[in-house]
Amino acid sequence: MTLGLILTGWAILARRFAPAGNTSLTRFDAIIVLGTPADEDGNPTPIELSRVTEAVHEYERGVAPRLILSGGAAHNSFVEARVMARVAEAQGIPASAIYIEPRAMDTIQNACYSARIMQDHGWHSAEVVSSAIHLRRAGLVFRRLPIEWRSHEAPLIQPESSAYQAGLSTVETMKTVRYLVWTSWSEHCEPE
Repeated sequence: MTLGLILTGWAILARRFAPAGNTSLTRFDAIIVLGTPADEDGNPTPIELSRVTEAVHEYERGVAPRLILSGGAAHNSFVEARVMARVAEAQGIPASAIYIEPRAMDTIQNACYSARIMQDHGWHSAEVVSSAIHLRRAGLVFRRLPIEWRSHEAPLIQPESSAYQAGLSTVETMKTVRYLVWTSWSEHCEPE
């Protein structure tokens, strides 16, 4: 019981003090959009739509000339990055500005595989777009990568109930515990 409280407290503090970036840049080589599952029919969920729509807005504002959409078929048979690419193209992003990372099964892999795409192209900086609740844990992951980055929150398209938000907050806290206790030590991102 006490260990569980200590770990939960550690995760809450880590999330509270997680970095939101490591640069003051306002223009980047790429915008990385972190994946989230499509629905059971392969359609984008409101969370996916919010992330991609915000990345499209950032692209249109000239924040970066390309999008890296990251996410594999982690929770169903639909590759998150491909679903997000369809949304981005439907919102006017040219296919030539979209880079699909279709293998990532979690946030560490989103970050790692996106950084590898950047390395392969000689890009050094990225704006990372995700949901507010996810960005804190993502910040803990991205702080370990050799890129300049900052996070950018995707506003929700439809409001979530307070019960849903509380449940999501609990899940994110538990995922942060797992990251701090096990995953950050066992799963490393090395350049290929």
